[in-house]
Amino acid sequence: MTPQIEVVFQPHGKRAEFPPGVTVMEAAQALGVDISSLCGGKGKCGKCKVRVLGGDGTVSEPSDKELKHLSEEEIRDGFRLACTTRLGASTVIHVPLRSRIGRQRLQTGGLEIPVKLDPLVKKYRVTMPPPHLRDSRADEDRLLASLTEQHGLPELGIDFDVYRSLPNIVREANWDATAVVWKDRIIALEAGDTSDSCFGLAVDVGTTKLAGFLIDLKRGEVVAVAARMNPQIPFGEDVMSRVSHIMNGGWDALEKLQDAVVSGVNEIIVECCGEADARPEEIYELNFVGNTVMQLLLLGVWPRHVVSSPYTPAIRRGVDVKAATLGLRANPGANAHHLPVIGGFVGADNVAMVLASGILESDEMIMAIDVGTNTEIDLGNRDLVMVDSCASGPAFEGMHIKFGMRATTGSIEKIGIDPETFDVYYRTIGDAPPIGICGSGIVDAPAELLKSGLIMPRGNFVTEMTERTDRLRKGPDGWEFVIAWGKETDIGTDVVVTLRDIREIQKAKAAIHTGADLLMQRMEIDEADISKLVVAGAFGNYIDPENARIIGMYPEIPLERIEFAGNLAGTGARMTLMNREMREHAEMISSRVRYHELAADEGFQKEYIDSLNFPHSDLSKYPETVELLRRYGQKI
Repeated sequence: MTPQIEVVFQPHGKRAEFPPGVTVMEAAQALGVDISSLCGGKGKCGKCKVRVLGGDGTVSEPSDKELKHLSEEEIRDGFRLACTTRLGASTVIHVPLRSRIGRQRLQTGGLEIPVKLDPLVKKYRVTMPPPHLRDSRADEDRLLASLTEQHGLPELGIDFDVYRSLPNIVREANWDATAVVWKDRIIALEAGDTSDSCFGLAVDVGTTKLAGFLIDLKRGEVVAVAARMNPQIPFGEDVMSRVSHIMNGGWDALEKLQDAVVSGVNEIIVECCGEADARPEEIYELNFVGNTVMQLLLLGVWPRHVVSSPYTPAIRRGVDVKAATLGLRANPGANAHHLPVIGGFVGADNVAMVLASGILESDEMIMAIDVGTNTEIDLGNRDLVMVDSCASGPAFEGMHIKFGMRATTGSIEKIGIDPETFDVYYRTIGDAPPIGICGSGIVDAPAELLKSGLIMPRGNFVTEMTERTDRLRKGPDGWEFVIAWGKETDIGTDVVVTLRDIREIQKAKAAIHTGADLLMQRMEIDEADISKLVVAGAFGNYIDPENARIIGMYPEIPLERIEFAGNLAGTGARMTLMNREMREHAEMISSRVRYHELAADEGFQKEYIDSLNFPHSDLSKYPETVELLRRYGQKI
């Protein structure tokens, strides 16, 4: 029998035995210990730093990947990367605050757009005459005829599982029952009158988070809301990492990722039902939105080709499948529907956003940006809507940013810099001592540095400013600016923004601006033609619109025309659950919105390079921003 080693994680207090050679990350995943891993365990992001409290021979020698992310002092103190470090003996692993996923602030709210209540699933109480020698019709005929007579329903199909229990149910109920009808089929039959209890669940399956909305389909009300971090995160924090994990692990790996997201949805079901005093068996339809990769991982469809050129989705139209087939906790006959997608990088969440924002019904030109791990940009009106997608997420999610992290307790979400004294004012989530900087703070940092004259439009630090502030200094990674001193933090070290961080922010914001600008060029319009900019998504809801515009994250549209809409994907998911016409409208959106592939646009490279500057190399695109910066004293 192979000898085992005991691994203990602190401060979690979790422990178990593993075979020698297990990585710290593998042991953590097995025990449910939260360790951040933005790159999916490839040793690229450096966010999974842990401290090994053991002696020589306890762990493998530092790899080349670790040496890129760990200083000599950190290695001496026992710090290692969880994803590459293998354990050779029993030991204790301490997971520091900054390496934990933690409790993330999850945006679930969005616009509430009223729709006529007309769901695809409805319940009908039906009473049937009992059989006798002069009326020996089959139970099926008796049920269908009574539904026609009492509710005017055409002849319906009946699911096989309903057939199996039909004889017992109608007799035990003394021929008084409730039929659950989805479209033109009976999916469940219940004894007595249960017509007052009919629920559906709308779910936004995001790369980072799951948001569920339990809806009373009898009254058209949201009765409970719950959110979770996507349980797939330990397998990779972006879609490419998760697909790579599947390519390495095969069908077993795909099944694990599917099981992970299904388990998260089931947790949401249990929480929502508890809050609303309902039972999972009273959920008869589930409606899902998500990007195209999340769609495939939820349904268990092989995802490789959607992330390989030419990025073709496996399925475009909406998909219906029995909830039980996916392992979802709902009525055994419940239907699970996934809204249609548009392209390989534009999924059902974007379809839901177009539906909820009303772009295709507008006479005026509207731009909608869903800022997330990937950013989708829609532009158009009732005549034409075009959409593209850009990879903006890594920096704004904290990847490649030295002190970058997700929006969890202790992350700096708001930054201000006094242009005279260079004092820094910041706010953290939960008002806790800072441990890092999340997306909204990552947008604020370069904008405030630019306004204060500490960096130039190209992103370089103005090194002469060292004479005026000790916050600007030369660090181990080059020039950096101190946002929070170590004595203020909960990690005992200064939280800084480095020149390398600024370069990463420039690339991320340039991708978004390029996507927006190229759509405007292809549709032959300019900023003055856009009547409204809708900013959606959890991250988008917290960014400072002026600072985002200062760094050139999106075109210079007047601030009063910017509307923050929250989780529009969730709004669209609810709308298409409550109204069958909205479901059909989603299919129309999928076929009508024109996908524009940025990689194939001949103007992409030039516009991307021009967009790297703050706010842009062509300052004529940002006259208001230039004037604002000049008022702050910036020589631009």
